[in-house]
This record gives sequence, structure tokens and C-alpha cells, in this order.
Amino acid sequence: MAGQLNPHLLLCVPLAPLAGSAIAGLFGTRFFGNLIGRTASHSVTILGVLIAFLISVQTLMQVMDGATYNGTLYTWMTVGTLKMEIGFLIDSLTAMMMCVVTFVSLMVHIYTIGYMQDDEGYNRFFSYISLFTFAMLMLVMSNNFLQLFFGWEAVGLVSYLLIGFWFTRPTAIFANMKAFLVNRVGDFGFILGIGLLLAYAGSMNYAEVFAKREELALLTLPGSDWMLLTVACICLFIGAMGKSAQFPLHVWLPDSMEGPTPISALIHAATMVTAGIFMVARMSPLFELSDTALSFVMVIGAITALFMGFLGIIQNDIKRVVAYSTLSQLGYMTVALGASAYSVAVFHLMTHAFFKALLFLGAGAVIIGMHHDQDIRNMGGLRKYMPITWITALLGSLALIGTPFFSGFYSKDSIIEAVRASQLWGSGFASFAVLAGVFVTAFYSFRMYFLVFHGKERFGHPHHDAHDDDHHGHDHHHGLAPGEKPHEAPWVVTLPLVLLAIPSVFIGFYAIEPMLFGDFFKGVIFIGENHLAMEELAHEFHGAAAMGVHAFTSLPFLLALAGVVSAWYCYLVNPKVPAWFYKNFHSIYTLLDNKYYMDKFNDTVFSAGARALGSGFSSVGDRTLIDGLIVNGSARAVGWFSTVTRTFQTGYIYHYAFTMIVAIALYLGYLLLRA
Repeated sequence: MAGQLNPHLLLCVPLAPLAGSAIAGLFGTRFFGNLIGRTASHSVTILGVLIAFLISVQTLMQVMDGATYNGTLYTWMTVGTLKMEIGFLIDSLTAMMMCVVTFVSLMVHIYTIGYMQDDEGYNRFFSYISLFTFAMLMLVMSNNFLQLFFGWEAVGLVSYLLIGFWFTRPTAIFANMKAFLVNRVGDFGFILGIGLLLAYAGSMNYAEVFAKREELALLTLPGSDWMLLTVACICLFIGAMGKSAQFPLHVWLPDSMEGPTPISALIHAATMVTAGIFMVARMSPLFELSDTALSFVMVIGAITALFMGFLGIIQNDIKRVVAYSTLSQLGYMTVALGASAYSVAVFHLMTHAFFKALLFLGAGAVIIGMHHDQDIRNMGGLRKYMPITWITALLGSLALIGTPFFSGFYSKDSIIEAVRASQLWGSGFASFAVLAGVFVTAFYSFRMYFLVFHGKERFGHPHHDAHDDDHHGHDHHHGLAPGEKPHEAPWVVTLPLVLLAIPSVFIGFYAIEPMLFGDFFKGVIFIGENHLAMEELAHEFHGAAAMGVHAFTSLPFLLALAGVVSAWYCYLVNPKVPAWFYKNFHSIYTLLDNKYYMDKFNDTVFSAGARALGSGFSSVGDRTLIDGLIVNGSARAVGWFSTVTRTFQTGYIYHYAFTMIVAIALYLGYLLLRA
């Protein structure tokens, strides 16, 4: 039955994780003297997220029955006609995001009990991840740009704390500072876009801005012939490029692996990086009026999808392989946004959240079993020692590469078809990129899978120096000692793997029809009449089962199969092949190993430029102008004036009288000249 949702119950969704975060962060740390222990800290934070998840599921069911909510909960400030408010917009897009965020967060919270059990910052970590969940929920539930920006910045701030969680390590400090600064670049564009819409629409409320979109589409940016809405949408998308790690603002995401594995799963699967995708989908009424902005979005996404996938091929750190797959899949989502297939992008966001969280948490289970060794070249044969991790990692990998009937297949194939049907500029390149990316994704995913779970056992003796990523501040050795064998993780680690594997396999089959071709997003996502990609998809869709069966004869399936077979041959049958490629194509390997030299370019151009600019301001602005001219110069001017006036202070009355007569004469002369 259609109706209004209860705003007080909705308020519990973000506030429950916030309350858990506050209790664990204040009373479970040295801030208030460690008043509660570990069990209380993880219990209260898990309870908070569980409450949020249960209410989110109830909300989704009500929304599917037609219930909605769009209202203001609190007015923070009123300036003239502008109202700055806290409010919720609950529709099918929001309700789906609420369920995904809270479910994945709940799995990460449970997993963390086992993964961080030896860490001194146990309570602090639970406080951080619960606060992260609160920030993301505030972002997706917002009905105005002010609250959106608050959630946007809050997830950035908490990610800074989580990436640098082990703050005694220089690499972690560098990584969280890098993430913070790169996101500030994107956020500068984001706030410019919000400012343009505020200036010309006169409101920060979504509904009010969308109502004026036709008027905004007729305006040009003052002093130019650029369409105002195009500039505003591109500025908003620059913010998404930072949060969702699109080229060239992607450089922070691989380094975020310096944080503990649970937060890697949360950042990459359901929270921070999906914020940009969600935002563009929410802004579909605006983006649909600018083909230029959509083409820009599509091309950036295509570059990210293909070229970030290449980087995953040469990674040896298990977490970084999964991290680069996140970059590539975010590129796929962005391409779908550019093709006006917003519902497909959000559908892939949902399916990707489950199997990517599964892969990250599975990687963490492998790291535990390997005694914190993350180098896949030191693994092999783990299947018989870690059966639960093995089967769930296999299911996650099959979903990632788009195996027919798995969740990732339905969303990924829909993206490929939507781009193929698009007529926008750049769609040809984007179509090639997403097709080529299918082979690349399958190759690097199963390269990792085969090296970790199959082949000969390479652990127990030194081969390669493992990347010291997930240590817990102890003096333990990393990697298995001679004679040691890997072991399955405890149930608090394996249970989330099993629970995440279920939607990774099945949810795409059941959700594709209502989300893409039904009324699930009706009235929420808007598509212009001249953008026909979704119509083409609907025309070709004959049911989830028929789509899965037909896929076995399609080009994407053949490319994925070729990628898996190539990885099997190169890393299990004939390991000399990768060595041959390394020897004969060393320059390409060097280019990929240096990540296209993007970090060096940023260090050389932007960082060095910022340092030079800062040095210039310091030497010219600070020392010369402020200290030299204003501070010391004013002191010298006062001293000179004092020296001159002192010569007139002789103590003789006739000197003073003479000075007065001269002054009067000068004044009379001035008056005569004016007359």
C-alpha cells in the first residue's frame, strides 16, 4: 500500500551506526580511559549497523509497495530565501543503496572481529568503520546539495583516518595524505558545480533545482558561450572522478590498500567509491540535458575501464589486484552513466558491491592463512587448506568476469549492450574499451586465482619479499615459516564470505528485470527522448534465463573464456610464457609497473609546482613583502620620521615660533593657490 514513510524510523538508519561509533570511539579508547572492552565495542557497533540494515530492508519493501518520503527534518540556517536544511529523499534508488551499504558494512563489521583481533586499535577501528557507514548513509539519503556535500566530505575524512589507521607507518601516512589531497581536487570541481546550480536555481533542494532544469538549459555561463548546465554537470562529475577514482584522479585508490583489509572492502565495494556513481544517477535530470557532459563522462569511464585493467595484470600483491579490478569496474559503471543507462550503472554498482566485498574479504582470509604474506608468488595450492575461502573466491571471480547466470554477468553485459546502442560522441571508443576489458578482467582475475589456490605450493620458504601491508604492529615474521601450512580463517571471517557469495551468484538473475525494465526506478531516473540505449536493451531482453543461455554464444563470453584459458595456460601449464613476455616486452611491463608514470607526473608537475609556488610565496610574499616591506618597512619609516622630527625639538622658543610662522605661510599659500 502506498503511503508516507516514518521519518523518525528513517532517522534511526544513520543515527544507529553513529551512536555505535560514538560509544566505541569515546568509551572504548584512551579518550575516556578505556571504560568498555573489545566485546562491548564490537557488539554496540554491530548492533547499530544491524538496526540500520533491518530498517533499510523494511524501507525497501515499503518503497516497492509505493511508499516514498521527501521532507525536511531540520532547518540549520535561513539566509534570505535560501534554506540550508537536513532532509531525506527516500525512493527506490535511495532504499536500494541503503540496503547495499548496510549489508556490506554489517558483513565487514563481523569479519573485523576475526581479522583485527590482535590489533591494539581494535576499538578505534570499529568506531571508524561505523562512522564511515553513517557518513555514506547521510550522503545517499539526502534530499539537498548541502547534506550531500556533508556526506561527501565526511566519507573523505573518515577514509583518511582509515587508510592511515596504522599511523606509525610512513607508507600509510603517505597513502592517506595522497587520498585526501586528490579528493580535494575533485571536491573543488564538485563545490563549483553546486555553486553554479545554487546561483542560478536559487535553491539547494533537489526537487526545486530539477524543476528549473529547462530554464537552466537555456542559460550560458557569463562571459562565454558555454552552456551553463554543461559546465555545472562537468564540475559535478569532476567531484565524482575524485570519489569514484576515475582517470586521472584514480591515483589514490590503489594506495588505499595501506589500510586494513576490512576497510579496503568497505571503501571499494559499498561506500566511498560508489558515491560518485550514485550522485550522477541522482542528477540524471540535469545530465540528460547535456550531451557534451554525457560524452565526457563516457570517455573518462572508458579510459578507466580499459587502462586500469591493464595495471591489474602485473600486480603481485593480492589486494592490489582486486583494487585495480575495482578501478576497472568503476569505469564500466561510468561508461553506463555516459550512455544514459543510469539504471544499468546502479545495477552494476549493486552486484559489484557484493562480489567485490567478497573478493576483498577473501583476500584478507588468504592473508590471515599466509601469516600476513600478500605476495601471490609465494602462495599456490591453498585450495585444500582453505576450502571455504577457495570456493567463495572462485564464485566471486566468476561473478567479476561476467560468467553467465552470475550476478556480474547481467549487469556487465547490459553495460556492453547499452554502450553499443549509444549514439553519443565517444561511444565507439567506449564500446571497444568495455569489450577489451572483458578479456583483461578475466585474465588478471584468474591469474590471481590460479596462483593463489592452484599449482604447486610455494610457501614455507623464501621466494619474494612480501609487501608488508597488513601487519598489526607486532614483531612477527611475515609469511609461513618452513614446515608451516596455511589454515582456514575462523568462522567470523568465513561467515561473511558465505553470506556475500549468495547475492554474488543469485541477485542479478532476480533483480535485472524489475531494476532495468520494470518500474523500480520509475520517476527516479530520467532519460531524454533522444537517448535510446535503454529502449534498445528492453527490445532485446526476453527474460533473465534466456539472456543467460544466449550469452554462451556472445562475444563477451568468448572473450572472458579466452582470458581464463590464457591465465590457466600461462600460470599453470607453461609458466615460461609470462617470463618470455617480460623479457621481450620489458618496456611495456615497465610502463605498467610505473602505473603509466602518473604518480611521477603528479610529483614532478603538481607537487613540485606547488612546492615552487609555496617557496615563491614564502620568499617574495612572506619575507620580502610582509616581513621586509610591511613589518620591518613600517618600523624603519617610523624611525626615519622620528629622526627628522627630532631635529626640530631643540628646546628654544624662537625655533618653535619660526616653525609656526613657516607653517602658517605654507597654509596661506595653499589657500591662495586654491582660490
